[in-house]
Amino acid sequence: MHKAGFVNIVGNPNVGKSTLMNVLVGERVSIATFKAQTTRHRIMGIYNTDDVQIVFSDTPGVLKPQYKLQESMLNFSNSALVDADILLYVTDVVETPDKNSDFVTNVQKLSIPILLLINKIDLTDQEKLTALVEKWKELIPQAEIIPISAAAKFNTDYVMKRILELLPDSPPFFDKDQLTDKPARFFVNEIIREKILLYYDKEIPYAVEVGVETFKEEKETIHIRAVIYVERDSQKGIIIGKQGKALKKVATEARRDLERFFGKRIYLETYVKVDKDWRNSDKELRSFGYQLD
Repeated sequence: MHKAGFVNIVGNPNVGKSTLMNVLVGERVSIATFKAQTTRHRIMGIYNTDDVQIVFSDTPGVLKPQYKLQESMLNFSNSALVDADILLYVTDVVETPDKNSDFVTNVQKLSIPILLLINKIDLTDQEKLTALVEKWKELIPQAEIIPISAAAKFNTDYVMKRILELLPDSPPFFDKDQLTDKPARFFVNEIIREKILLYYDKEIPYAVEVGVETFKEEKETIHIRAVIYVERDSQKGIIIGKQGKALKKVATEARRDLERFFGKRIYLETYVKVDKDWRNSDKELRSFGYQLD
């Protein structure tokens, strides 16, 4: 009998959800950096064997929205509670269990299997970890609590074992050679945005969005023209840097990752434009693929 199902990954920002997603899928599908709010969209990564298909879904971190972009991010996370066969609730040893209590209340109402994963256990000791497990047991008593380290791949094999045991009998939902539900252009955006998250400080990464204007794929090469949108002229100057050096560094590092991702030679052009209200504009957010309703 074939097994298949949707395994949705939720939790607060910066708890390591994207790293876990990539470990479980076995491919780099979701960008993972040390900064919060890395994931802005709901990203599916599909794990396939002959008799199993697991559709993992990484969602943005749960937070109280301060502008329309963050409202969209919360919508992605809330939708993950509705259509999951199994829920992976990821927390870590740093955050307190009472953070975002409204979202936890919604999780408490679920009747599906919940695996509550306490990540980054290498940053604590056994006594503190035991106390944390007890607090989570009180909050979400129906959850199975599993301490892990996604970065070190500690206990992630056991998480996968439990998922396989809990997965319902079902035919596959996607073609067996499909890795994700996102188009190629989406990963161009994400890889460029990841470099901006890594190389710029303070508010700059969070004021940035990336759009692909052209994506021309040939047998051995791909020609890409990408636009980096910012909110202010001063941010444009920071992104470009003195004599264009900062932007060149981003483009060079992104091109290398894109060549590894697509397995082809990449010709990448990058430009910077000011769009003063993109984070609060329904039209702009929809054009970038965000869910507003």
